Amino acid sequence: MSQVFRVERTKNFTIMSNHHMKDKELTLKAKGLLSIMLSLPDEWNYNLKGLATLSKDGIDSVRSALKELEYHGYVERHRIRSENGCYTDIEYIVREVPIGAVQE
Repeated sequence: MSQVFRVERTKNFTIMSNHHMKDKELTLKAKGLLSIMLSLPDEWNYNLKGLATLSKDGIDSVRSALKELEYHGYVERHRIRSENGCYTDIEYIVREVPIGAVQE
C-alpha cells in the first residue's frame, strides 16, 4: 500500500516541467542544477561562481553539470562581445524542454 503526502504551496515555490526530471540521460547533478536555474529570477546572473554559491558543490562540479545540460540541449551559452571586440558577458538560454524534444 502506498501513501501520498501533499505539501501546501502558498509562497516561495517553483512550477516547472517534469521533462528534465524524467530524462534518463541526465545525471542527478544536472537535474538538480537545471531545477535550481529554473527557480531563479530572470535577472539572475548565471555565472559559474554565482551558481556555485547556491549549493555545496564547487565551480568544477557546476561547470561539468552545465556542460552536460548544454550537450543535451537544456542550456545554451553565448559569449557577448563589446563594440571593441572584447568579451564582456555570457548570455544563458535555459529551457525546460530541449528544442526538438517530444514533450509528454
